[in-house]
Amino acid sequence: MNLPEATWRKSSYSQGGGTECIEVAEIAGQHLVRDSKDPDGPCLTVTPHAWATLLTRIKTGGHDLP
Repeated sequence: MNLPEATWRKSSYSQGGGTECIEVAEIAGQHLVRDSKDPDGPCLTVTPHAWATLLTRIKTGGHDLP
């Protein structure tokens, strides 16, 4: 999805080439997520509440594999 108004950013944890990264952007209060290897592909749009919930769960280990 081509969104020229979006300013995409990668995680600070991305390593060098970032072969398995996502990028995020914020437009009109919505958070967009896309695969960095496919910048013209689809993106996921999430509400601010859903984004905050996801980040909290990630930071507290709620999505860690067993």
